[in-house]
Amino acid sequence: MKNAIKAVIFDFGGVLAEEGFREGLLAIGRKNGLPPEEFRKTADDLIHETGYVTGNASEHAYWEKVRAVTGITGTDDELRSEIMERFVLRTELIDIVQRIKSNGLLLAVLSDQTNWLDEINERTPFFEHFQYVFNSYRIRKSKRDSTVFGDVCTAIGIDPNEGLFIDDNIDNVQRALHEGLQVIHFRDVESCKQDIMTFLNHS
Repeated sequence: MKNAIKAVIFDFGGVLAEEGFREGLLAIGRKNGLPPEEFRKTADDLIHETGYVTGNASEHAYWEKVRAVTGITGTDDELRSEIMERFVLRTELIDIVQRIKSNGLLLAVLSDQTNWLDEINERTPFFEHFQYVFNSYRIRKSKRDSTVFGDVCTAIGIDPNEGLFIDDNIDNVQRALHEGLQVIHFRDVESCKQDIMTFLNHS
């Protein structure tokens, strides 16, 4: 028997918003005549390797490393804009968040993001819908480290099996499941909404 859910923890890019980082990197790869998916994977690995995603390196250091490894061109601002303009909030998911809040559950964001997350919130505010926002850049730990899930549950004040975690990255979903959380693998907005309501109706 599953425990009743006390908190719902959302990923940001790819769930609450369009996946601007992935789509932006693909666009940068195409503009520079590189295989888009190969470039995306390299740039994604480098954001972890440089330490930018966990607040241990600057954005400039990240882009410098990407340019050095892949040979792309463009200023930091030009490269950043390719990503930032593609993070678009999904209003249907924000509506679901409001419904969850009306049911008295705790709400959190757990995102592998940089200082960009704060800037996105300044442009299109969404932090206000959540009691907790855990950003890898601020907490110095990403979802590639499985212990982050226990840390988040402790901070919220729940046991892991009382948390429902939603992410579009299957590796993150599997890590959260292994740490004891209940999980939803996000595929599209409609199925996610249905999955959430199923969990809530049975908790």
